[in-house]
Amino acid sequence: MAKKDYYEILGLSKNATASEIKKAYRKKAIEFHPDKNPDDATAEAKFKEAAEAYEVLSDENKKARYDQFGHQAFEGGGGFGGGGMNMDDIFSQFGDIFGGGGFSGFGGGFGGGQQQRRVKGSNLRIRVKLTLEEIANGVEKKIKVKRKVQAQGTTYKTCSTCNGSGQVTRVTNTILGRMQTASPCTTCGGSGQIIDKKPANADAQGLITKEETISVKIPAGVVDGMQLKVSGKGNDAPGNGIAGDLLVAIEELDHETLQREGDNLHYDLYVSISDAVLGTSKEIDTVSGKVRIKIEAGLQSGKILRLRGKGIPSINGYGKGDLLVHVNVWTPKTLSKQQKEFFESMKNDDHFSPKPEKSDKSFFEKVKDMFS
Repeated sequence: MAKKDYYEILGLSKNATASEIKKAYRKKAIEFHPDKNPDDATAEAKFKEAAEAYEVLSDENKKARYDQFGHQAFEGGGGFGGGGMNMDDIFSQFGDIFGGGGFSGFGGGFGGGQQQRRVKGSNLRIRVKLTLEEIANGVEKKIKVKRKVQAQGTTYKTCSTCNGSGQVTRVTNTILGRMQTASPCTTCGGSGQIIDKKPANADAQGLITKEETISVKIPAGVVDGMQLKVSGKGNDAPGNGIAGDLLVAIEELDHETLQREGDNLHYDLYVSISDAVLGTSKEIDTVSGKVRIKIEAGLQSGKILRLRGKGIPSINGYGKGDLLVHVNVWTPKTLSKQQKEFFESMKNDDHFSPKPEKSDKSFFEKVKDMFS
């Protein structure tokens, strides 16, 4: 089933401001909060749905990609991996949306106590090089990544500084009276736990480096510089923290004969004067293999042949681009005596005099057609 539009989920228009997005999300989160709707699977699903929409629309870079490419900008691990978001993700990432640590207890609260903050591990970034054929057809890549994971045998205990809350509360006297502030505990880094025991090969956080092969599904139509996210495949966090994400940056490799322009492809085809005069057929490259096209007799240099649907699929799912074949008549630089005599004899021949027709478009008209 197709995913709902993020703006529709939050009841917003596409020109909504950052403050409007935050306000709309807060309203939805309060309405469908689990404490307010206990054992209500529908409310929980809407709560997660709203959090997913906010995660994208509250980030300028993600919002720009979503506005341009839609949900497909986050396929292959993008967004929350197709609904893989859990309550811990929401509480850890958006707990401050109500100005405090965690959702429970805001504004009088729906439930008891403050949600323990869960530390998130650091993200990893890799670059994946793709051929034009892989971009056109979509591809699944197996990538080897060295990431930090919790070492076997590592145990943790409650942090005595913050008593497991992950936060330290401080009270200061100001001219306005006593003010209370909360900040992440520096002893445990905000996780609420400290290492009890760890193996000798683990670092100070109880983590070791391990190489792992990760499968990344890359949708057809991605563009150079686009970044996909594979949730939970970054570095582990110590204790009961959440693993970071793997950010996959797309790098498009140059093709030997094809050039990309958005969803369209361009191909330069050179033909001899005799082929242009008499007509022929030529085999050309496409992203799905070679195809043979017909060159009509009397074809003019600069003619653009459009092969519809032979370009790159739109990442938004709006069909495919076209392959534009630019025909260039190749003029020989050297001629034999006999060839020179032939062309000398044709100088005054009416058949060799230029006679452009109304249907023969100018250079500027051809450029306009390319972008229409």
